Amino acid sequence: MKPLAPAHGRRPHFNRTRMSNVLQIDYAAVTEKGNKEENADAADALVPEGDALRNKGIAAAIADGMSSSEGGVEAAQLAVKGFLDDYLSTPDSWTVKTSATKVLGALNRWLWSQGQMRYESARGMVTTFTGLVIKSTTAHLFHVGDSRLYLFRDGELEQLTRDHRVWVGKDRDFLSRALGIDAHVDIDYRSLAVEPGDLFLFTTDGVSGYVTDNRLRQLLRERGDNLQACAQAIMEEALKGGSHDNVTCQLLKVLSLPRQTEADILQKITELPFPPPLEAGMKIDGYEILRELHASKRSEVFLAREIESGHKVILKVPSENYRDDPAFLEGFLHEEWVGRRINNPHVLKVLEPPRRRFLYNVSEYVEGQSLRQWINDHPQTHINKAREFLKQIADGLRAFHRLEMIHLDLKPENILIDDQGTLKIIDFGSTRVAGTAEIATSYDRDAPQATLDYGAPECFDGQCSRRSDIYSLGVIAYELLTGHLPYGEHDSQRAVRKGRRYIPASRWNPHIQPWVDGALRKAVHPDPSKRYDTLSEFLFDLSKPNPAFLTTTAQPLMERNPLAFWKGVSALLLVGNLVLIYLLLKA
Repeated sequence: MKPLAPAHGRRPHFNRTRMSNVLQIDYAAVTEKGNKEENADAADALVPEGDALRNKGIAAAIADGMSSSEGGVEAAQLAVKGFLDDYLSTPDSWTVKTSATKVLGALNRWLWSQGQMRYESARGMVTTFTGLVIKSTTAHLFHVGDSRLYLFRDGELEQLTRDHRVWVGKDRDFLSRALGIDAHVDIDYRSLAVEPGDLFLFTTDGVSGYVTDNRLRQLLRERGDNLQACAQAIMEEALKGGSHDNVTCQLLKVLSLPRQTEADILQKITELPFPPPLEAGMKIDGYEILRELHASKRSEVFLAREIESGHKVILKVPSENYRDDPAFLEGFLHEEWVGRRINNPHVLKVLEPPRRRFLYNVSEYVEGQSLRQWINDHPQTHINKAREFLKQIADGLRAFHRLEMIHLDLKPENILIDDQGTLKIIDFGSTRVAGTAEIATSYDRDAPQATLDYGAPECFDGQCSRRSDIYSLGVIAYELLTGHLPYGEHDSQRAVRKGRRYIPASRWNPHIQPWVDGALRKAVHPDPSKRYDTLSEFLFDLSKPNPAFLTTTAQPLMERNPLAFWKGVSALLLVGNLVLIYLLLKA
């Protein structure tokens, strides 16, 4: 009987004290080859440290190499080790589901290709796989095959996975899904809220086929306080029950969950003190302040020079007014976190200070103007120039979307144009990151932050997606070509909802073709399901006539040009009144 050790010596925590604000587990695993010549089972768990624990969570997995697979032993080991290592290496901005499914998809394709090359068999390297990731207060399950994952809570046992096994006769069955069978695999996924004291039980079919759920429940009730003894008892029960397969049991118990309060967050954020009041000529952390560029009630922006290199940079400092506001301060640091993970020529580069004693952000200095200034100087940009600008903005947005980030505050003020004509997206304070949204906090992180007239309607209800950024890009495109907004200007969310009637772009710019207007209308549609799904679709329709927009029934004059409509109505009424007066006088 052999206890399983976690990968690379990274032992899970065994501290049984219920500590607040920390995700902790207890863990045990045992395996036995049984009547088999070799053990094709694998199981492991990984508890990262520091920020990785908060951003990625705890991961565990079990796998069972298919007995008829020549490379089954290696396949199981590679599946477990590869999942744990590669999951931890995925971007922090990705959700658990995105990270895990991408990793498992890559592992599956590799196992399948190796099976074809090394064993010349469609089932050369095949294994079951069941994985669990606990991040913040949520458990994420990934499953394919017939290994099992159970939840033992409040004395009751629930099987969380279903066996992918097909019976073709009374005593004949086969594995219908597993890693390595085909180049594509469907992975079962589900998530559930976790509670302290939850116990997760992983088993291979050497256990589940010989120990009933009732017996498992009884053993967990009797020995659940000692996971190693409990795992061994379950294994012995399977061997005693006549198991002729490899026998593996893995147990993971949640001891405590992170519970972030505003005080906890504030304490972490304010480890760096606010800088002293800055002014031209001052030196701070290797930077010399040149001048103030912008000030608001939320922050101050300074042009500075890096003393060592002589390069100009931008220093952004939070306002003293928000010293005791953890939500604002986390958002301030969030902007730096986002910016340092994106490397794209059309996104402002956020820099890492060589040494920092105070709370501020540093970014590259862009010499030029904002897109707002450009629009003010060029109220109706030529379509070719507008396409060039929009293509650059879209390229920057793709860098966000690839990392499962949504900018959410795209507007002309947040786009800079340097002296070479390169556009750069700035201001990441409102950016929503799918991965960090999975981490629980005690305050509302989803409060609407989009700018009126540029933010998609669904954002003000807390429902955002990539299509929300496409809406904002559509508004910018409309404004570039017309100098106006597609729904007019509003001063409140209520006014936006009440006055959302699309104004054809041709009303302001008669040179706008109907198919261009159709593309703009679709990009800023209030219903996200009727909006473009990808940036490339929108850009394509702005460059090539979409037949759907050429055959669309012409809009009523009242919608296309309300002023002309009412002038026409007034003229007809005047003529009617003159005719009536003439008839009365004649009579």
